[in-house]
Amino acid sequence: MKLSSFTFELPQNLIAQSPAKNREDAKLMVVDRQKGKIYHKEFKDITSYFNDKDLMVVNNTKVFPARMYGRKEKTGAKIEVFLLRELNGPQKLWDVLVDPARKIRVGNKLYFGDDGFLVAEVVDNTTSRGRTIRFLWDGPDEEFKAILKSLGETPLPKYIKRKPTDDDAERYQTVFAKHEGAVAAPTAGLHFSKTLMKKLEVKGVDFAEVTLHVGLGTFRSIEVEDLSKHKMDAEYVEVDAKAVEMVNKAKDNKSKICAIGTTSVRALESSVTAQGYLKEYKGWTNLFIHPPYDFNIPNAMVTNFHLPKTSLLIMVSAFTGYDLLMEAYNEAVKQKYRFYSYGDAMLII
Repeated sequence: MKLSSFTFELPQNLIAQSPAKNREDAKLMVVDRQKGKIYHKEFKDITSYFNDKDLMVVNNTKVFPARMYGRKEKTGAKIEVFLLRELNGPQKLWDVLVDPARKIRVGNKLYFGDDGFLVAEVVDNTTSRGRTIRFLWDGPDEEFKAILKSLGETPLPKYIKRKPTDDDAERYQTVFAKHEGAVAAPTAGLHFSKTLMKKLEVKGVDFAEVTLHVGLGTFRSIEVEDLSKHKMDAEYVEVDAKAVEMVNKAKDNKSKICAIGTTSVRALESSVTAQGYLKEYKGWTNLFIHPPYDFNIPNAMVTNFHLPKTSLLIMVSAFTGYDLLMEAYNEAVKQKYRFYSYGDAMLII
């Protein structure tokens, strides 16, 4: 399929700027692939679609406060620095995005904090906006990480046209977030509260955890019309023995295996045996799922509503079927569902 197939008219006022008052208060569109039917529910109604021995697979990555603001040496120009990932080694090297990029060259120093006590030097260019920087800090690692957290802010996406608040620090994390490393939340998981999880557990639904540290590559624009030529940025994945055991048991039982979010789908589908079972994995994935694609592990999915021409929308199309998904999206616009990170949800069964 072509990229141009994945466009639709999305009114800007449907891009959610804040979360629902309570996590499970979002609307839920249920898409039944076998019946070709669409139903309108609330997210708390998800409990009625799952039973004993069904399994939900969640991404337990944790968002770190990746957006920082510093000042350039000499000119004092304000520079936004978005931390992407720490590079291996003792030198405190980070791959980052800088804005405005035209002002930042190799050799420049950036000063962070009110008195500029944390200093970084630009050591390489990686892309038009990308740089590698070295933080000039000799103290303990724990102290350094604490300083980064104190200087950073919750990395709300740019389409949320407001400054982050203290509430965002809590609401832009899932209740199962454990392992820090993501620069964006696995947003389908934001709808789950501990109370809702308990209700599902009472019904006999199990929860398995995988880790995929969401990077900005998930949201990078696709520049090619031929989807087979698009290359995803690599993201770090861990699938442990416990998740493997739970998923493969559910698969043998022919139970529902519901991936909570596209990142959980990618983690699962990046670690599959030749027989179509899950296996342990620790490493990187650049898997780009687009139609046609035969899914090995999940047979249900929870996802948010995505923007046109994104890898996320394209993956969900591969799972749902193109025509049914585009019908669902037209209905979502008509019924004023809220889109993207803080928006409403879709359950595909």
